[in-house]
Amino acid sequence: MPIYEFKCLKCNECFEILVISSEDSVEMRCPACGAEDFERILSCASYSMNGGAGSGPGVKSQTRNCSGGSCSTLEIPGPSR
Repeated sequence: MPIYEFKCLKCNECFEILVISSEDSVEMRCPACGAEDFERILSCASYSMNGGAGSGPGVKSQTRNCSGGSCSTLEIPGPSR
């Protein structure tokens, strides 16, 4: 059941639409102003940065010196490109 996020191009309201089935008809209107002119936006992901018991490998942090001071890189477990 994917949740899609949209931004209304008329009133700038951000809202979500839950799609339960690909065969369902979903009303595609801004809940604030009723406009049908909007764009899909990139959703934020939820990820726990500290692993708990049984959560598998956690995030690894690598810190190194850069020209602007120090830089950190986070390696989040999961598929990569």
